[in-house]
Amino acid sequence: MTGDGTRSVRAGLPDPVAYEPTLPGPVFAAHFHLPGEASGPYTYGRDTNPTWTHLERAIAELESPGESAEAIVFASGMAAVSAVLLSQARSGDTVVLPEDGYQALPLIREQLEAYGIEVRTAPTAGDAQLAHLDGAKLLWIETPSNPGLDVCDVRRLARAAHEAGALVAVDNTLATPLGQRPLDLGADFAVASGTKGLTGHGDLLLGYVVCRAPEFAARVRKWRKVVGAIPGPMEAWLAHRSLATLHLRADRQAENALALAQALAGRDEVTRLRYPGLPSDPAHRLASAQMRRFGCVVSFDLPDRAFAERFLAALRLVDDATSFGSVRSTAERRGRWGGDAVGEGFIRFSVGAEDAPDLIADVERALDEAGSARGGSR
Repeated sequence: MTGDGTRSVRAGLPDPVAYEPTLPGPVFAAHFHLPGEASGPYTYGRDTNPTWTHLERAIAELESPGESAEAIVFASGMAAVSAVLLSQARSGDTVVLPEDGYQALPLIREQLEAYGIEVRTAPTAGDAQLAHLDGAKLLWIETPSNPGLDVCDVRRLARAAHEAGALVAVDNTLATPLGQRPLDLGADFAVASGTKGLTGHGDLLLGYVVCRAPEFAARVRKWRKVVGAIPGPMEAWLAHRSLATLHLRADRQAENALALAQALAGRDEVTRLRYPGLPSDPAHRLASAQMRRFGCVVSFDLPDRAFAERFLAALRLVDDATSFGSVRSTAERRGRWGGDAVGEGFIRFSVGAEDAPDLIADVERALDEAGSARGGSR
């Protein structure tokens, strides 16, 4: 099996054709020449597109090397999340969600319940979802969780869910395929927002689902067709182009994130510091058993909302912005959105590809300034 770097650079490329580009440009077409029966691979722009095909092959190769998994790309991460849940569950079924997952999951819960689907929730930590699997149709796992960075045992949960007759989907957004392979850990679906670390430049919206079995993929693909949640060809092409640097970005960001976490661990004003790659993190041992890289997100609490806002305003190399995974560092006071069970001073920090000493110096200076304005530095 080839290495992560080789797969990232080569994934999804078509066979070489003389005098053609290695990665063909985006195909802008609402329809295709279609003589006779509608049996060709490309018929109508809502169903298929050659640019999607290359990207889908690439993502499948990264999420499940050497296997026959199928990937389906979407217009956004939430489109991908919705496609799995709403294509696999129906009225009378039960779905188990994390109660500390992505902020928009409560919106999904409302829609599921409106369709007559029972929703149970439990925290990510401690594999708490195990207690809610009886009679479930689908278990949704998010590990590491966003934004709290708790970790659960995917192998254990997947095994228990399958014994209970449930399908298993794992949100792999934070880890990326180079950090974690949910299908290898027993999941039926790997789902992610490609907006984040997969593409890594903060310039496009994308989602994807990778399915272990063809029948699952057929349902997801049909859902995409019905609701029309398709990516634009330019977004798909940009995403594929960006995969070539995924391994470089993932390595640099994880290295920087660990360095930042280690620096923050020595700051008195920083509490509840979380990063799965930090040896002192409560999830480190479990994360090390199922993750190959620990991602770019560090989370921590500052004393209060005002302190957090002063800190963010004082940063010079870090943008105050939502989302994560970009080559440029971003941070935000997550409580401004509502919906997450976090304190008013909680910071979600997405570590970029800057030089670590520069980034750490900027963060420590901003903490000092925020503390001085409060009436004491450290």
